[in-house]
Amino acid sequence: MKAAILKTFGSSLVVETLPDPILGTGEVVVDVVVDGVLPYANEVFSGKRKYLLSLPMASAAGAIGRVRSVGPDATRLVVGDWVFCDPTVRSRDDALTPDITLQGLSARGVVCACRSISHHGSFAEQMLVPTENAISIGSIDPEEAGRWCALNLLLVPYGGLLAANLQAGETILISGATGNFGSAGVAVALAMGAGCVVAPGRNEKMLEDLARRFGHRLRTVKLSGDEGEDRERMKQAAPGPMDCVLDILPPSAGTTPVRAAAMTVREFGRSSKTTVLNDQISV
Repeated sequence: MKAAILKTFGSSLVVETLPDPILGTGEVVVDVVVDGVLPYANEVFSGKRKYLLSLPMASAAGAIGRVRSVGPDATRLVVGDWVFCDPTVRSRDDALTPDITLQGLSARGVVCACRSISHHGSFAEQMLVPTENAISIGSIDPEEAGRWCALNLLLVPYGGLLAANLQAGETILISGATGNFGSAGVAVALAMGAGCVVAPGRNEKMLEDLARRFGHRLRTVKLSGDEGEDRERMKQAAPGPMDCVLDILPPSAGTTPVRAAAMTVREFGRSSKTTVLNDQISV
């Protein structure tokens, strides 16, 4: 199979031929149809992010594809099924605190054993993935396959919104709304039936774009950096008490915007913090 290989950090990807994946029990081989490119991929490939990549490898995490072959323990998936390849690979011998790797991208702590099994990512014609990571998405229009790649992005804030127990009709503030995951959180919250989403941020262009896309159920707030002033602006933007807050700011944002957002929630409201650090997600 053809694959785009990263041989050394800082070098360009090279298209080469790799051996086809060898199917085993508990695994599925998927023909990759389409994959997204991370906005910070250059930082990963250059080595700036210091990810635990075992080079050379075909990198990139997650893909939309079609099942090529299944192991003997698969009972639902069949050849030809459209699937979302979940890049989060967990070891199977500790359900409470499994070792985790993002296939083709990074690992938490030491490089775990599942890295050697799920080494190559989706910058290849085929992927070998754990059976539980090949998630059927039903019959789709092949022309729409690229749009399904958004699942990787949308599922991150969705986990935080589930933790916040967002209910239809409620008002939620999404701290970090102008970022990659934050703007996805706006879309997911509205899709879940939020009555109003308050979207604070410093990026005016992005705030304008969010307002254009999502209409009257979205209230944008331009942040000044002053904690007290920003807190009042966010509260005033809401049509009523703030039922919950989803904080999806990166750790580099500091504590000031985090505290300002958290203090807007009503009494007995809820707050959820979703952190993406080195591509490992905690809620």
